[in-house]
Amino acid sequence: MIRHARVLPALLLAPLLLTACGSEKAGADRPSGSPSAAAPDTGGSELTARARAMGVAPELVYVTEAPGFTLAQQSVGVLGDEGFSATWVDGETNALLLLAVDRGTITAGTCPEQPVGDMSGEHTTCERDGSTWYRTGAGRHEYALPEKGHVVRVSAETDAVPRDVLRAAALAAHRPDAAETDRLLPSADPAPATPVERGDLPRYGDGAPDNRVDMGG
Repeated sequence: MIRHARVLPALLLAPLLLTACGSEKAGADRPSGSPSAAAPDTGGSELTARARAMGVAPELVYVTEAPGFTLAQQSVGVLGDEGFSATWVDGETNALLLLAVDRGTITAGTCPEQPVGDMSGEHTTCERDGSTWYRTGAGRHEYALPEKGHVVRVSAETDAVPRDVLRAAALAAHRPDAAETDRLLPSADPAPATPVERGDLPRYGDGAPDNRVDMGG
């Protein structure tokens, strides 16, 4: 279930600049019971319409969940050219979980070259953890899950979110179903084209004040 946060902390602005990269293969070594492997893409045409209206590739839209964290609706948006990002907030500690999905590849050779978050120039360490990569750098840590043609990343400040919570949130990432799509993405319906009719203007003229001067003054 996606829950929505009422207030998005100012700290959210920094991690939203994350530059994400993609996958090495279609997650063939992901455990068969993991949510991302099991959950089908049931968002259908509605997901496609809403994602494209935002400028996001529909296949890059994911959701996740973690105990105590709620979706910050205003954080949902485009990452890079057509990637997807969203942030979940812990209502008690204000800790942030950033979900980011974008195209690209990640391998043992390229993993250390890719910064965690937007911290370019910082040293990145990489550790293989089952089907995922556990990455740390510049005070943040991240789980990167290779998928077909893209990578799903869930990151947080190292001191704010424990590794086991981060890992669970990463493994819980999955393609949204219809109900999750409705709560996650804004409507694709265009704004009404018919102008709003005002009732405070006269039927004739431009409505400017009458500045005529009467006789004598």
